[in-house]
Amino acid sequence: MESESTSYDAIVIGSGISGGWAAKELCEKGLKTLVLERGRNVEHLKDYPTANMNPWEFKYRGRMSKDFIDKNPLITRSAGFDDSTAHFFIEDNDHPYVQEKPFDWIRGYQVGGKSLTWGRACQRWSDYEFKSPNKYGYGIEWPISYEDVAPWYSHVEKFIGVCGNEDGIDAMPDGEFLPPFDFNCVEQHMSDSINEHYPDRYLVQGRWAQLSEPQEIHLEQGRGKCQARNLCMRGCPFGGYFSSVSSTLPWAEKTGNLTIRPFSVVHSILYDEETGKASGVKVIDTITSEEIIFKSRIVFVNASALNTNLILLNSKSSRFPSGLGNDNGLLGKYICFHVYRGYAGGKVNGFEDKYVYGKNPTEPILANYRNLKEQDMDYVGGFTTFCGAYRVRNNELEESDIQIGADFKHAISEAGDWHIYMYMQGETIPKKTNRVYLSNKKKDQWGIPLLVTDVGYDENDDKMVLDFLEQSKEMLEKIGCIDVHVDDNRQPPGLDIHEMGGVRMGRNSEDSLLNEWNQMHLCKNVFVTDGACMTSTGNQSPSILYMALTARAANYAAEEFHKGNL
Repeated sequence: MESESTSYDAIVIGSGISGGWAAKELCEKGLKTLVLERGRNVEHLKDYPTANMNPWEFKYRGRMSKDFIDKNPLITRSAGFDDSTAHFFIEDNDHPYVQEKPFDWIRGYQVGGKSLTWGRACQRWSDYEFKSPNKYGYGIEWPISYEDVAPWYSHVEKFIGVCGNEDGIDAMPDGEFLPPFDFNCVEQHMSDSINEHYPDRYLVQGRWAQLSEPQEIHLEQGRGKCQARNLCMRGCPFGGYFSSVSSTLPWAEKTGNLTIRPFSVVHSILYDEETGKASGVKVIDTITSEEIIFKSRIVFVNASALNTNLILLNSKSSRFPSGLGNDNGLLGKYICFHVYRGYAGGKVNGFEDKYVYGKNPTEPILANYRNLKEQDMDYVGGFTTFCGAYRVRNNELEESDIQIGADFKHAISEAGDWHIYMYMQGETIPKKTNRVYLSNKKKDQWGIPLLVTDVGYDENDDKMVLDFLEQSKEMLEKIGCIDVHVDDNRQPPGLDIHEMGGVRMGRNSEDSLLNEWNQMHLCKNVFVTDGACMTSTGNQSPSILYMALTARAANYAAEEFHKGNL
């Protein structure tokens, strides 16, 4: 049996959305690349066990048993989690952590990571998001602008496939789009009504990583047209949505430069005192418990934001006793997230002769309309509003005596009322007091310290939620909704699954860990391009920005590698 190589040009820690992109770009540039994944292997098509199952084929029609829910109160609250997707989530006890304040940390440990279960929304940031934190005094200056990232957005969009319209909205720039999934009749009514009453607000078709019309580059990946099944989180046998398992990792593998090693928990990054660089990565094999050291000239850390913080905090040496590159003591600080607490909804009369077509996997997006050209509210930041319209089954059936037979079949075929929903995705302020750190008492099964989360809301979040609820209620009423209701669910941070920060980018090593190329200020051959790198959160869904930043950084790293600088 051939022995395992322990030396590579580059190591990528994590195989999810950003790790897959790092692997693709580095392999294409000729670097022998090792991707380390702490979870099991997942292969496209082969490992989607529920992809084509019908509801009646699940024991509880997709629901989880009470016993499972009692044992897993965390993951069973996660969006998209049920019996059809459970194989892509880890159970609560598989990797514990310590909550100093309530924080729901959702993880997916397998090749592909959470790219298999992400929401797939792909709005670009605008220059407002890059400049507002420093301009309005709630964050440090980003070392890059929209202009620096725009060509990399295009690079990513063309490869993964993003549907949408060119809408000309300053707060949400246009991209390289495939045709959008269209509004249904009530969503079109919503868009028209909002435009009529609020000329500065724009409700548009969702910008989503779905192949509405595959192009040649997507067919070369072996992917096909989205079938509008809206079963994406089970794993798509058509490759209709983007994941690293269906797209970037197979593409990297075709170069002959990729090695993927599952069942590999990263303990720490090793630092060489003589060279002033990282020399490699210490790994624990989860099957054999063997400790293995892999060497490389470049390390990309893409373990998902909080695990990236954990790995770097645990990467201690004589030079860096409190974590790799952590001279300023800011590693693990300025953790942030998105506010998802606000929800609004109502019923719409009319449109009885219309229904939805297919199962649209996208949602309309109401672009941020707060604090753009100037701060116009008593809080900072803005929010994206996701929304949609749907028609329910005949409500009167539950109160009738028709429960069986032909009359029952005819009754359930009658549609009931139309409803509209809105929910927020709000920017949060990066704060030093929002932090993660290593427990000095508790360790996991591999002897690695558990992560402690100390992250919470603030007054700015409360004001933003209140504004969202007031404005959404007003918009729904002007659209013509009745029975309008709003709700602040006050869920703990974390269920947004958009944790960010802790290893933020900046212009200098006094107030940040990374430079404009996502390169550690104090350890030049280590790059961080997942959510941990974020200097602020913006209001748009962040995954496509991680992909763009990763492609940009990986190309820079490859160039520096070939020049002999890394």
